Amino acid sequence: MKREEIIMLCTADLAGQVRGKGFPASDLEARLRKGIGWTPTNSMITAHGPIAPTPWGPYGDTVLTPDPASRVRVDFGPDAAASHFIMGDIMNLDGTPWSVCPRSFLKRMLHELETRHGLRLKAAFEHEFLLEGMEERPNSSYALDSFRRQGQFAETYLGALREAGLEIDTFMPEYGPMQYEVTVGPADDERSADHAVAVREIARAVAQHFGHRASFTPILRPDAVGNGVHVHFGLLDAETGAPVNHDPSAPNAVSAKAASFLSGILALMPAITAVTAASTISYLRLTPDRWSAAYSNLGERDREAGLRICPVFPGAGVDISKQFHFEFRAADAAASPYMVLGALVAAGLHGLDEAMEAPQVCRQPPQHLTESERQALGIVRLPQSLDAALDLFEGEPALRPLFGEELVSAYVAHKRFEAGLMKDLSPEEQCAKYRQAY
Repeated sequence: MKREEIIMLCTADLAGQVRGKGFPASDLEARLRKGIGWTPTNSMITAHGPIAPTPWGPYGDTVLTPDPASRVRVDFGPDAAASHFIMGDIMNLDGTPWSVCPRSFLKRMLHELETRHGLRLKAAFEHEFLLEGMEERPNSSYALDSFRRQGQFAETYLGALREAGLEIDTFMPEYGPMQYEVTVGPADDERSADHAVAVREIARAVAQHFGHRASFTPILRPDAVGNGVHVHFGLLDAETGAPVNHDPSAPNAVSAKAASFLSGILALMPAITAVTAASTISYLRLTPDRWSAAYSNLGERDREAGLRICPVFPGAGVDISKQFHFEFRAADAAASPYMVLGALVAAGLHGLDEAMEAPQVCRQPPQHLTESERQALGIVRLPQSLDAALDLFEGEPALRPLFGEELVSAYVAHKRFEAGLMKDLSPEEQCAKYRQAY
């Protein structure tokens, strides 16, 4: 029987879920011009299914407009359906960006970064995930045995990533049970978030092809190692494309512009954690002594820092200024990558707009400092629950004009409802729910 290949036109929504509508691949050229209808209330569907209280109800219409540069197609052979999707922007019917679209929010923040400060962003998302179906074994961290037991998954996965146009960096067994990590090369502007979606969805598609499941849940269970999403980023001169992060004469070799950008992120990190660590169980991971971010500190070669200056490897044979970059560690895959990157740019914009001074590097774990020592460095403990993070996000005046009132209101309502769905469940039960959702 003849088959009709289907392309999904998608958005990575407020729940970090990739949703959309399908159409025949033969209609691609027409859909690239006209898009496909979308309903505003779809944005209020939570990761667990129920719809949060919606300001739109059954009313309103928007259009999901595809970006052909984000197109991904993975061919699993003649006996299986291809995984074929395109990311899009949610637009109003008059062609203007809809204010609650995560991808449009990111693009708006990138536009502001360029118009206000002549800068662009280059970024890459580093992902950890669970490959279900693998046996949990002790002493399997980084082990050749763990690599061997995943069989052809990694080869097929990396091949599919390359087919999708991503630059492959590394794949490894990680420290946690059934945990693996994948890193890909950086991309400019919103392309890096498009690639983050591709990394997640291709992993899920390949795992399903082998009869398994890949889960990007923030944490498997309360006593386990979490699955982080670490965002590596640097600033570029918008006109020349040259990196502007490194200045060997500056403190910690961080240029003045990059320092202000980092200071903005550090100042607003407790508030934007509501966006970057977007589930109730995210806060089981963001605790001290777990190789995860727990404080708003700048570190150097410190994998517990909320924000860190990444090491430079002279042996790579690349100009230091092209290697020198930063890493944000208080994020996970419960968040839309567009919201994560947009939040980082918004916070960095605040630092640039205010010409904030360079932050100080914290040379030891913040939990080992006294409160007065942390205050002297401007370090605070990150929120310890989603509700606490939402309180800070909703009440932060520096963020509201950047995010926009409608996006702030919709996001807070969505996430407070999600937190309410989880409030009567034990941490173990919550982890089980999120494991299925992501």
